[in-house]
Amino acid sequence: MARAIQPDSSLSPGLGSPYSWLRTPLSEEGGVQLIILLEDCANHVAARCLQNANTRLEHISHLASPNGTPIQRIAAYFIEALADRMLKNFTGLHNALNLTKIPSVSEEILVQRLFFEHCPFLKLAYVITNQAIVEAMEGEKVIHIIDLYPVEPDQWIDLLQTLSAWPEGAPHLKITGIHEQKVVLEKMALQLKEEADKLSIPFQFNCIVSKLENLDIESLGIKTGEALAVSSVLQLHSLLATDEEVLRRSQRPLREFLDTGLNPLCIANLDSSSISSQLSQISSPKMERFLSSLQCFSPKLMVITEQEANHNGFTLMERVNNAMKFYAALFDCLDSTVSIAPIERQKVEQMLFGEEIKNIIACEGAERKERHEKLEKWILWLELAGFGRVPLSYYGRLQAGRLLQSYGYGYNIKEENGCLVIYWHKIPLFSVSAWRFR
Repeated sequence: MARAIQPDSSLSPGLGSPYSWLRTPLSEEGGVQLIILLEDCANHVAARCLQNANTRLEHISHLASPNGTPIQRIAAYFIEALADRMLKNFTGLHNALNLTKIPSVSEEILVQRLFFEHCPFLKLAYVITNQAIVEAMEGEKVIHIIDLYPVEPDQWIDLLQTLSAWPEGAPHLKITGIHEQKVVLEKMALQLKEEADKLSIPFQFNCIVSKLENLDIESLGIKTGEALAVSSVLQLHSLLATDEEVLRRSQRPLREFLDTGLNPLCIANLDSSSISSQLSQISSPKMERFLSSLQCFSPKLMVITEQEANHNGFTLMERVNNAMKFYAALFDCLDSTVSIAPIERQKVEQMLFGEEIKNIIACEGAERKERHEKLEKWILWLELAGFGRVPLSYYGRLQAGRLLQSYGYGYNIKEENGCLVIYWHKIPLFSVSAWRFR
């Protein structure tokens, strides 16, 4: 819970600001103090002390910049998110200001492509996922892949090329893509069909226009005899969004359960009735329904890529503090990418990172979709739901390592509990894990 904060009249905007030492926040000291000022502002927003929050937002707005240093750019998007949260107290004003702020599909595709091209994270996820699929599907004649958010045809083009080299001949490949935008699915279907025709591989692409949370599993067209694989890249966390009151009731037993020091590796030794009751306490209804529906089809493999961060706390300050650490690392690694132009970097930060930050900070309840959780939580949920981990192979790790080397110093990949975690220096950013139904 945010601490109670009394109105502070000592902070008045203008030349008399006690933060005058921050006029040149390019220094290390200035960056640290800007973070402190952001946290102070967030405390006032959490306490709904709007007057004090407004004063601090004004000060920070003179120091933050979407074109400055990484910390200045982070500050710009965090104060925008905090201001948006404050504006939600005035529904009419908030709705009016956001009425026309709808990015076009082409802009979203462009930004996702820029992130894919200039940062290694999605490429790593695709390489590891494809290698796990190839190994799990060896000898299969018909392979059906469910892609929960297809945006980059490169992943499946690489898989098609790998399957074409199988000594026993390429299998029939069927991919079902789930996306809200029909145009995205149709474009991918066309590109993959062209590649499959070149390689003489029997291929089928099914388009499902839907949000993941509204997905009808029966619409996936899964047939008997198909070897099923599921690929989820940065999508499953959206299923954790649910009514806030339900989550608040479940938070206490979940924390007590996790605070017992239980090692996820020992979950199999728990009493089944205990597991069942704990599962109902820690999973959202949407997640439970989705995992339960998948079990009916006994997938041979499910590969999950998620942000390695805890942005799903109930308190605003918990989310602010964790998000600042996570996005500071993301902004820093993007800043070190010499291949990206400043205007392209700004697009990624504004339309991708900035929108995620805004959702984490400004939204609550079902509206808050960016509910990132750490790998240890995903291991717990999936094992309780009846899935067992599939260790990622040495060859997959070797491929990932080679890819990272091409991006230069700073990136690292580590094996943790049979899963892979991608780091920027010492900060974990993304995890990749593979599963099958026990």
